[in-house]
Amino acid sequence: MSNVLDQIAAEGIKKDLVPFAVGDGVKVSIKIKEGDKERVQVFAGTVIARDGHGANETFTVRRISFGIGVEKVFPVHSPYIEKIEVERSAHVRRAKLYYLRDLRGKKARLREKKA
Repeated sequence: MSNVLDQIAAEGIKKDLVPFAVGDGVKVSIKIKEGDKERVQVFAGTVIARDGHGANETFTVRRISFGIGVEKVFPVHSPYIEKIEVERSAHVRRAKLYYLRDLRGKKARLREKKA
């Protein structure tokens, strides 16, 4: 039974994923359906968490929009995600960056990774 479930889960996994980690600044291009039209909307921010594994893996992106923190959770292997672009990488020492919710301005900056 588990072999069948593994095969079904393997079909939904994307092969062409860009590797990204917690702390990276990313642009997520999402397909949005409005009526009979479809468009692509970009959500740019910092990855503050990655959860799960396999077909059920998700990641949380946080950004500040008009002075208010906005977070969205995206499934990594969703067919609605057109592409994920990594803009910058940061050196972090945590798996989850929930502490960024309490920080504002320059204190919320992350240290850049050296190439």
